[in-house]
Amino acid sequence: MAYLEFTGITKTYPGVKALSDVSFGVEKGAVHGLMGENGAGKSTLIKILSGDLHANEGRISIDGQEQKYASTGDAFDNGVIVIHQELQLVPELTVAENLTLGRFPATSGVISRRRMIDEVSARLKSAGIEVDPRRKVKSLSIGERQMVEIAKAVMLDARVIALDEPTSSLSSHESEVLFKMIDKLRAEGKVILYVSHRMDEIFRLCDSMTVLRDGRMAAHHPSMEGLTREQIVAEMVGREISDIWGYRPRVQGNVRLKVENLSGSRLKAPASFEVRAGEILGFFGLIGAGRSELMRLIYGADPRHTGVLTLDGATVAADDPHGMIRAGLVLCTEDRKHDGIIQGRSIAENINISSRRHSAHAGILNRAKEVETAETYIKKLRVRTPSRHQDIINLSGGNQQKVILGRWLSEQGIRVLIIDEPTRGIDVGAKSEIYDLLYQLAEDGMAIVVVSSELPEVMGICDRLMVMCEGRINAEVARDDFRENQILAAALPDKAVPQSMTLS
Repeated sequence: MAYLEFTGITKTYPGVKALSDVSFGVEKGAVHGLMGENGAGKSTLIKILSGDLHANEGRISIDGQEQKYASTGDAFDNGVIVIHQELQLVPELTVAENLTLGRFPATSGVISRRRMIDEVSARLKSAGIEVDPRRKVKSLSIGERQMVEIAKAVMLDARVIALDEPTSSLSSHESEVLFKMIDKLRAEGKVILYVSHRMDEIFRLCDSMTVLRDGRMAAHHPSMEGLTREQIVAEMVGREISDIWGYRPRVQGNVRLKVENLSGSRLKAPASFEVRAGEILGFFGLIGAGRSELMRLIYGADPRHTGVLTLDGATVAADDPHGMIRAGLVLCTEDRKHDGIIQGRSIAENINISSRRHSAHAGILNRAKEVETAETYIKKLRVRTPSRHQDIINLSGGNQQKVILGRWLSEQGIRVLIIDEPTRGIDVGAKSEIYDLLYQLAEDGMAIVVVSSELPEVMGICDRLMVMCEGRINAEVARDDFRENQILAAALPDKAVPQSMTLS
């Protein structure tokens, strides 16, 4: 008998069946991959395991005992820990406080902060995680926050650990630290459910795997032996995807956006570059290279020290997001949860929130026009939802990203789209759809800047590439000159090259 067993798990919502008769087991001391497109039911299954949701039918057993959790606290107390893709940390508390929340070391009711810091420091060090436990979480990078979240599983005596897209915000070094942690946990007999869209990680880590499609079991593989990437993709999407990038060359127009000597507190050197109408320009760099910081300066989300921006040859006077949007430049941020979606609001509201001035007359909103806009982009972007009234927080990460894109596309006169980590946590089928959308927008004359920590992505879809390292632009690379080893060399601090150098 498997140590962790799902039997006939079914979960329904009004108008949609999220899971239907899902059954599989995982052996003790095994890493089990869970794959599927966004909306396939992976997150729903994980939430049922954690006690966050309750199945309409079916049961979960651990070590032969049926588990019935009234809450996530019950699951936690029974050794079930879920590390969600959207981080569950308290920004105003320190790392140590987050990792001991609810079980602070205390004597006679008085918390011992010294013991707290010493215990957390020892655990972090043994796990190979280099984060100061006294720092507040809000001061950490997204990658550092992800490592802190993962450290929860190491610090507690969990029997079952579910990791939902754990490397989506991690550098290659941080990912290797995580992989070593997983190998150690497996050796200790833990059961690990590993949710990821990254094939290399699935084949590197997993002993077995299950594929979900449209809430149903598409495949279950007790062993990874003989499996191919092409087979798994076909099981996930129900069709073959031979070339996920689908690069489409196109005619480029005049310079649409020109950035000259732009500087801010989080850049080490002023940045200058330009992007043409119809061009997809990529920005690549390792975690902390300054890519997102540069985009926030352009968008006016962070204060600029120096610099001039021009759109179609005209200087842009705006220096805040409100003004930049009206000038025709928008930004899809890398942190969907905190900077993108508006939690507690519907899909329709999230799509219309920025462009409502186009739907209003004399201060009165045209509700019919807003409904039409929402339905248009839900259909166009293939957002998986029972209705436009659905709370956006109930969507998968990939569908949330589509809604954010729909928000900006509903604007009028957008000339430049900056999209930071466009497919983080998004499945292979949805990636292909988003790339196709970016190509369409570029073909219509929009200038697009794609920021990504995934080198194959920017090499696959971009016409030209800027490489950043330690807060500065380190190299510019034409598509015909894309070479993975040379691009990586320009991204590494110990192999830095002058900004003016063009790789070949």
